[in-house]
Amino acid sequence: MRALVAYLSYSGNTKEAAELIMLQLESAYFHVDMHRIGIDPPIDAKAYDVIFIGTFTWDMGSTPDEVKDFVLEIGYKPDHVALFGTGDTQFGGDDLFCKAVDKLVSFYQSRWEGLKLEQSPRGSQETIIEQWVEGVIQHVGILA
Repeated sequence: MRALVAYLSYSGNTKEAAELIMLQLESAYFHVDMHRIGIDPPIDAKAYDVIFIGTFTWDMGSTPDEVKDFVLEIGYKPDHVALFGTGDTQFGGDDLFCKAVDKLVSFYQSRWEGLKLEQSPRGSQETIIEQWVEGVIQHVGILA
């Protein structure tokens, strides 16, 4: 099985979450390609059994422009996209926390609930990531 983990990260939190997702996928024998949104060359989304897209939420609940450009780069709405993101409830409170993840889950009509992490994915949030990825993996296995 092939997986793409694409992410946009300014502070390093979303990158760290992407790396944890990659490691878990590799331990489940997925071939994983990492893609830094806005930096790496375009990808062929059709080459993957599952696509993970990670982002942070920008300016009052917005999806960063680089992520919007990546969505356009894909060029269609694949039905095997799982979304994750990092946020900070101290800026905007619960209403805006990881709002970009919610917007992308809705846009893609994702099979999976979006994974939302408070700032760094360390500590107890690593377990949350593991459980979420396991749920995605199980579902991908059913689709294959």
